[in-house]
Amino acid sequence: MTATSDIRKTPPAWAAFLRRLTTWLVEDAFGGPRPWKFAWVINFQKAGTFFLLGFLIWFYDNDSTAAWVYLALHGSYGVVWLIKDLSFPDPGWQKKITIAGGINAFLGVLGWYWVFGWLLISGYSDPVYPLPEHVWFALCISLCLIGSVIMIAADAQKYYTLRLQRGLITDGLYRYIRHPNYLGEMMIYSSFALMVWHWLPMLVLAWVWLGVFAVNMIHKEASMSRYPEWAAYRQRSWWLVPGIW
Repeated sequence: MTATSDIRKTPPAWAAFLRRLTTWLVEDAFGGPRPWKFAWVINFQKAGTFFLLGFLIWFYDNDSTAAWVYLALHGSYGVVWLIKDLSFPDPGWQKKITIAGGINAFLGVLGWYWVFGWLLISGYSDPVYPLPEHVWFALCISLCLIGSVIMIAADAQKYYTLRLQRGLITDGLYRYIRHPNYLGEMMIYSSFALMVWHWLPMLVLAWVWLGVFAVNMIHKEASMSRYPEWAAYRQRSWWLVPGIW
């Protein structure tokens, strides 16, 4: 087991504030009963995506290739997430949350992901891609597939490694990237936003990545800084993308 030290990096004040605010909004809002797990709210959205997109295709009578490709990407990702959650559930999602917290989580973030598909399938976005459609679709499919593999592999490595030994994970996908699970998620949702090609998905992702993902990564690094080998690991690894950032 890896030893820890008493030296721990403190997150900046703005990140600590956003973390407290987000925690209150999606876990503790207005107190009261805690009838559901955070994971149930997330899984409801993931499980419903395929059916919702199929309904939208039927409702808007949209038989375009873009609509079906989007359903395959976003809908199948929801199924992939459910399989992952059944196989190695994230302990962070197992906490019980208040009724208002679950509603906030859905309306504040998760529900907006459904808007992506509506924009495309309803015809509201009417995207004109920078590249020929077949090239653009290939790019989006590749981003989604590779991102899914990175996210699942990273979560599986963390889950099974920490079951055997607590400590800093510095091999496998974590050898060069300190947050590969977030990188995978960002690639997946980038593929959805690129398919829709509208400013709203870009705005939603900017909020999630800066207000949630970045804050979580900052706090994670503050927690990992308690390990003696942290400084050396940080020097030889990258935050998200090797050789860039």
